[in-house]
Amino acid sequence: MRPVLIRGLTAATAATLVTGLGIFAATSASAAAGCRVDYTANSWSTGFTGAVTVTNLGDPISGGWRVTWSFAGNQQITQGWSATISQSGQNVTATNPSWSTSIGTNASVNFGFNANYSGTNANPASFSLNGTTCTGTVPTSPPTTPPTTPPTTPPTTPPTTPTNPGNKVDNPYANARGYVNPEWKAKAEAEPGGSRVSNNPTAVWLDRIAAIEGTDNSSSNGSMGVRDHLDAALAQNAGYIQFVIYNLPGRDCAALASNGELGPNDLPRYKAEYIDPIAAIQADPKYASLRIINIVEIDSLPNLVTNTSGQAGGTAMCDTMKANGGYVQGIGYALNKLGALPNTYNYVDAAHHGWIGWDSNFGPTADIMLQAAQASGSVNNVQGFITNTANYSALREPFVQPTTTVNGQSVRQSKWIDWNQYTDELTFAQAFRQKLVSIGFNSNIGMLIDTSRNGWGGSQRPTAASTSTDVNTFVDQSRIDRRIHAGNWCNQSGAGLGERPTAAPASGIDAYVWVKPPGESDGSSSLIPNDEGKGFDRMCDPTYTGNARNGNSMSGALPNAPISGAWFSAQFRELMANAYPPLS
Repeated sequence: MRPVLIRGLTAATAATLVTGLGIFAATSASAAAGCRVDYTANSWSTGFTGAVTVTNLGDPISGGWRVTWSFAGNQQITQGWSATISQSGQNVTATNPSWSTSIGTNASVNFGFNANYSGTNANPASFSLNGTTCTGTVPTSPPTTPPTTPPTTPPTTPPTTPTNPGNKVDNPYANARGYVNPEWKAKAEAEPGGSRVSNNPTAVWLDRIAAIEGTDNSSSNGSMGVRDHLDAALAQNAGYIQFVIYNLPGRDCAALASNGELGPNDLPRYKAEYIDPIAAIQADPKYASLRIINIVEIDSLPNLVTNTSGQAGGTAMCDTMKANGGYVQGIGYALNKLGALPNTYNYVDAAHHGWIGWDSNFGPTADIMLQAAQASGSVNNVQGFITNTANYSALREPFVQPTTTVNGQSVRQSKWIDWNQYTDELTFAQAFRQKLVSIGFNSNIGMLIDTSRNGWGGSQRPTAASTSTDVNTFVDQSRIDRRIHAGNWCNQSGAGLGERPTAAPASGIDAYVWVKPPGESDGSSSLIPNDEGKGFDRMCDPTYTGNARNGNSMSGALPNAPISGAWFSAQFRELMANAYPPLS
């Protein structure tokens, strides 16, 4: 028996969907004892990556789960994640990690593994959970014993008002085709080799009031309005469409490149001229068949924790927005108005591990997100959260985890990690989800991770851990993320496309998404006058030597960048060249 527990990894995009099978955990007796297992295998000549998704069709499962199966050949698991996996001969057992002991009704858990094989990589014939054979259906016969599991404990902060009429699916990305923005697609295909990625779904950014109706003279984001995109999504027979809601008063109080058109006291305008028109269009019955996903106000609430007075990156504008409540009340209003429809789904931005991964930031950021949800009238207005939006943090760091030691020293004390509790986005997102649930958010919330620019492939990508016994050298030679500093965020040199948009890739993760359309600039390298309210931030200047927020390091930004949202051809080409997984 060889147990494997690695929480910092997930499967590569799986290729071959093979079976749908039912499972049920005997830890909770139920009259509707049934579930489904979806198994995928992405094979090469001598190995493969397996991914398992378990969906509970019966009563809530509590107290842990155990999935078992038998391989038909000589498959041998070498590495696993999001479950403790052991193998004896052909028989495999996967049990829940400590942070995922329950599966609610119609909820799913995911885990994966790498394995070796020779000959034929046949799929397992069946799966079981806690000894019950999988069937994919709910038996009609009554249970032999009455239910014994007590009702689920209500959340710490229960919803104050019932909202969200209708049946929203648990994961809007599952079993649905994403909308491909034709304006982004055209720009991508105008670049050499761009057609290799141009059919991926990306989000539509609504970064000013004019973007709602569309404009013919915009230098960024295109000319189509909200209704234009929704109509195009219907024409594509898309299942979901993604919008970035991004126009708070005093927006992005710590980064000048993405400042907005509304001043710190313009909350009434934000409500009446921005949120209300968007909500009215999304409410049109014409679009009822679409799952409309709203990514709500990136880089906002975390700023109130990390960039106010007393912090290294404190700014006067962040102090103002914390004092006047504009961010909390504005987001609360957006969640309320946009969450009232049966086919809309709100995901709130939750920064990234290199921003709030320290204990001093982790809990307080979760708390202020709960305040915003409560300001909306109900936590039911939040379907989930998104990390790494428009950022570059690596999805997985296989060679550098917080538990790694070098010559008896923890890698957390290295200059790069700087005592952070996390080194990659997957482990951070999964842990932050658990924190959010523990303080009162619904147990079925899901996380999104923006993987549009965090691949870090190419010749500089490490293929093994360093052999150095110096902790700083070890980390710098072993880490996937090649930035100069984890606080660098603007047009990063050496970055590559990350995992392609994928639904339910790991436990607690609703999807990997491309919310920041690859090739759209983070900000200009020098001051460029414009009528879109976008300023110049020195973090976008490749000659800048840094500030307290990035450890007084070089910015790592590409030169000759246009204003945020405008097409940046050189960046797009570099992202394709450094893609990981590589482009074919």
